[in-house]
Amino acid sequence: MNIFTNLLSQKTQAKPAKRQRRGIEIKSPREIEIMRQSGKIVATVLKEISEMVKPGMSTADLDTYAEKRIREMDATPSFKGYHGFTGSICSSINNEVVHGIPNAKKVIRTGDVLKVDTGAYFQGFHGDSCITIAVGDVTTDAAKLIRVAEEALFKGIEQVKPGAYLLDLAGAIEDHVKGNGFSVVEEFTGHGVGRNLHEEPSVFNFRTREMPNVKLRAGMTLAIEPILNAGSKHTRILSDRWTAVTVDNSLSAQFEHTILVTETGYEILTDRTKI
Repeated sequence: MNIFTNLLSQKTQAKPAKRQRRGIEIKSPREIEIMRQSGKIVATVLKEISEMVKPGMSTADLDTYAEKRIREMDATPSFKGYHGFTGSICSSINNEVVHGIPNAKKVIRTGDVLKVDTGAYFQGFHGDSCITIAVGDVTTDAAKLIRVAEEALFKGIEQVKPGAYLLDLAGAIEDHVKGNGFSVVEEFTGHGVGRNLHEEPSVFNFRTREMPNVKLRAGMTLAIEPILNAGSKHTRILSDRWTAVTVDNSLSAQFEHTILVTETGYEILTDRTKI
């Protein structure tokens, strides 16, 4: 899940850990094992949703299913109630970029580009992940956007290792996105994740000097989440004060994984291929 800049500044900070740097928690082996479980719960829910989505369902149907499954696995939905958000998932369709609110009147149709983002809070730690689903037959351009968004995520993940820098991730993502003719949404970023859904550091998807270029260390846990638009990178917020849409009505796609920085590289804690 992304979060608006003003909400990031207001978020509840994690309690100080014994091993911190610049406010970034280094998780202990016990904490990492818990995060593996929270990540597995998220991965399970998203995999099941990807397999069950069909035209005629509403985004509220998916939200109900996600909450039920998260609770069945002894976790609670990370998003529900977060700064007043009413859903257990964010469900954003076509030109909706992020933070779409599930709604019984929002019916999924063939050709839709559907983003489903969810999180699970398990024994004190969060997992967070997002997928983009092509509903039925989508256009060639939509299929390319979805493919490049997922590729961009892995271009960033592949940079993760101790000693690497966050801007290494950002540059790899930005180059792949722009090299394929799409734009990177800059208003929303990835983030640290753990005791809180949103922690330090911000994980940008483009090169910037706005934030410190954090050096990665083993034990850090990050939510990496590139968001691509087919047209303009700019977004606007609807009257519900949550849903962000493209300003030019172009399509948008997003993928996200919770990642652990290991001693030798990375581990994907929300890996759906292992479910």
